[in-house]
Amino acid sequence: MTAVMEAPAASATPAKKRRRRRDWRAIGAFAVLTGPVVIGLGLFKYVAIGWSFLLSFNDARGTITLGNWIGFDNYAFLLGDDAFRTSLTTIAIFTVFIVPITFVASLGLAVLINSIRRGKAFFRTVFLIPAAVSYVVAALVWKMALYTGLPSGVANVVGGLFGADPVPWLSTTSPPVYWVAVVTLRLWLQVGLYMILFLAGLQAISPSLYEAGELDGTTKWQAFRHITLPQLRNTSVAVLLLILIAAFQAFDEFYNLFGTGLSGTATAPVKPPLVYLYDSALGDQNYGVGSAGAFLLTVIIIVITLLQGRFVGFGKKD
Repeated sequence: MTAVMEAPAASATPAKKRRRRRDWRAIGAFAVLTGPVVIGLGLFKYVAIGWSFLLSFNDARGTITLGNWIGFDNYAFLLGDDAFRTSLTTIAIFTVFIVPITFVASLGLAVLINSIRRGKAFFRTVFLIPAAVSYVVAALVWKMALYTGLPSGVANVVGGLFGADPVPWLSTTSPPVYWVAVVTLRLWLQVGLYMILFLAGLQAISPSLYEAGELDGTTKWQAFRHITLPQLRNTSVAVLLLILIAAFQAFDEFYNLFGTGLSGTATAPVKPPLVYLYDSALGDQNYGVGSAGAFLLTVIIIVITLLQGRFVGFGKKD
């Protein structure tokens, strides 16, 4: 009887060893598959960010080596540089235009598509396709076909149908009509992506809420105002934050529409911060100033994002 009772205990030991061997094999396979990604991410992202932060405290002209420590001189130079402050004004104007227009357009399209009974998948695809287009390619199309400033440009041809004279769209002369080209380019590229986010939020709203509203005799506008908008609050806050962050990261449209920025008049905005930093770091090879500017811009984005989240109540329960 004793031998019979001890047999299972003896057989359990090899089973545990096999499980341990299988676990080590799984761990080894996981390490082999994810190791290159983790190493690459750590080396080319986090190590690079840390090194860039240290460079911002160095006089790194034409070199990325450390050693010539100058403290906060690069940050002081940027804060006192008129060109950098002007670039912040440029991106602030761009943000004032692009954030509300993109938000309203994407929400309106989402509501419109969600209300139709047939063809939702088709229209979702049509409006989402521009989000997959390269910013560089789109900017060149805008520059060489739509807003060329020539009478043969698409924008001027359309304007001519209504009796308007040709407009030099990308010129820095007053009035600053170049904002039309910049804003419409970013709007075309991004509105489809945020529309999809709003569509997901709309489809998560319970139909019973609208049915109850119909029983109470609410109109479509009242249902939108008192049911749809409150239910979309968290989605709306998230979309606003994403649009705002993306606006401050604008680079491709400015650089490819205007080369190294807008110039030619004393009152015209010169360039957004990322173009300014690109010219400083790569054009002038002043990597210390470029690194300091990158972290200043990061701090500005974080502060504005936190303030916006504070005012609109990001993360609060309905």
